[in-house]
Amino acid sequence: MSLPQSMRASVLTGPGRLLVEERPVPVPGPGEVLVRILAVGVCGSDTHYYEHGRIGDFVVEEPLVLGHEPSGQVVAVGPGVDPARVGERVSLEPGIPEPFSAETLAGRYNLDPAVRFFATPPVDGVFSEYAVHPAAFCHTVPDSVSDEAAALLEPLSVGIAAVQAGHVRLGSRVLVAGAGPIGLLVAQCAALAGATDVVVTDVRAERLEVARGYGATDVFTTQDAPEQGAPFPGSGYDVFVDATGVQPAVLSGLHRLAPAGRAVLVGMGMDTLALPVPLVQNRELVITGTFRYANTWPTAVRLAASGEVDLDGLVTSRHGLDDVAGALTAGRGAGALKAVVRP
Repeated sequence: MSLPQSMRASVLTGPGRLLVEERPVPVPGPGEVLVRILAVGVCGSDTHYYEHGRIGDFVVEEPLVLGHEPSGQVVAVGPGVDPARVGERVSLEPGIPEPFSAETLAGRYNLDPAVRFFATPPVDGVFSEYAVHPAAFCHTVPDSVSDEAAALLEPLSVGIAAVQAGHVRLGSRVLVAGAGPIGLLVAQCAALAGATDVVVTDVRAERLEVARGYGATDVFTTQDAPEQGAPFPGSGYDVFVDATGVQPAVLSGLHRLAPAGRAVLVGMGMDTLALPVPLVQNRELVITGTFRYANTWPTAVRLAASGEVDLDGLVTSRHGLDDVAGALTAGRGAGALKAVVRP
């Protein structure tokens, strides 16, 4: 197969400014593969970089290619990689840790301080026609998984990691704040893990209707919920997962946990949280965060291939490289869930 010498990439040059430019097709090094990118899911972090040029301490100081939820097809391999991998359809796990760090050796490679992650400055992402990536982090997907679903194994992995962190098990009662793609996938994973009650809340009623198809046993709309007791019934949840990053939602969820309940903070947005310390102490609550995921792709592939999780159903718009700006702002539309870029 003859490969082109150049490719197109959508480059962020400043807040609100994108440029499609020609770049050389990268060459895979030892242990790497060259992937023709087929689909890339748009994440809220991509939109935040586009609009603000930074997320916390991560600042876009040089031109940056966004996008970190890719799928594609292997078209070339570097030294040490089995040539039989050429032609495989793959989902790319976007973080590359140091192979011998303490965190990697302990199986928590997502916590490696030196991890290089697509679309996190200064590492380019994959709103481009081709990308190189370590073969070990290019996970083969079966034909039953579409290109778009293969890309969305990344947010599914976030949902898997959140449910694992919450220790959801048979009979668990779970409360999920936020019915965006992550909240929906958390709800679906919680139901598959055996939760008997999966309650999802959001400020957007149309998203809650979708949640009923993603494992929610009940849904409630919240509008500027007070810190103690949001306007929906129920308490005594074993697990609370926040997929909003909004303080009122987090505090409301904490107050609805049963003694010894677990809160998992997934949503990003807050820098600090006014923690109700007596509540945490008196109920012996466990509060944890999740930072991406580790060792989730095999499970994600099986869930998607089995049809237990409908990733294709999350896609509400599709865009080319010339319309990445439209993809990054598509989430503002009514009924929008997941935009996908098809390079």
